[in-house]
Amino acid sequence: MKIDIWSDVRCPFCYIGKRKFENALEKFAHKDKVEIEWHSFELDPTVVTDTDKNVYDYLAEIKGQSREWSVKMHEHVTKSAAEVGLHYDFDKAIIANSFDAHRLIQFAKTKGLGDESEEVLFKAYFTEGKNIADHAVLIALGESIGLDKQETAEVLAGTAFTKEVKADGQVAQRIGVNGVPFFVIENKYGISGAQPSELFLEALETSWKETQPAIEIISNNNSEGTVCSADGECI
Repeated sequence: MKIDIWSDVRCPFCYIGKRKFENALEKFAHKDKVEIEWHSFELDPTVVTDTDKNVYDYLAEIKGQSREWSVKMHEHVTKSAAEVGLHYDFDKAIIANSFDAHRLIQFAKTKGLGDESEEVLFKAYFTEGKNIADHAVLIALGESIGLDKQETAEVLAGTAFTKEVKADGQVAQRIGVNGVPFFVIENKYGISGAQPSELFLEALETSWKETQPAIEIISNNNSEGTVCSADGECI
């Protein structure tokens, strides 16, 4: 069963949604039959990396709100993250463009490390206060999950995987994704946002049942149709 997930590593609810989905997947009886593919979604491609500006002032400015309002919003998100075992430290967060981080994820996907790259980048941004636009940081993060240091450096130094990042955004636009996280199950069911784990589990189970072939039992009720039951008795 295929699950496609659109996400941006700058999106706090994407990390929360990842955990809620993973919690649901742990309870899904057929989790070993699930294939997950992460897709790039740039929330704001125009963001300019600014290591001198904090996230509170940044959000206040782009929303036209007060700093106090921004602080409260971030406190609310921090509490939501804590509910699923995540520690957010917005005091250390660095405003950074996520385009090269997405290119790193696309590269990691070719090595079977898509999920690992998402996890390490989320943690770097929301917990560790690392600059996810800094190539040295990205190279180190890639190396921590098993990517070759030199190969990663070469990818980031050029324009590799730019087309893949843009293509993911175009697909998202075509299917009507206006925000992330966005989950698509078996190219049929779309789930928007960091929904409760129960909803994800219900969607997984419903989709699984629909993908399984239906078997119609036919019987003419004659004596030649006798069977032995699971308890060892023949009837």
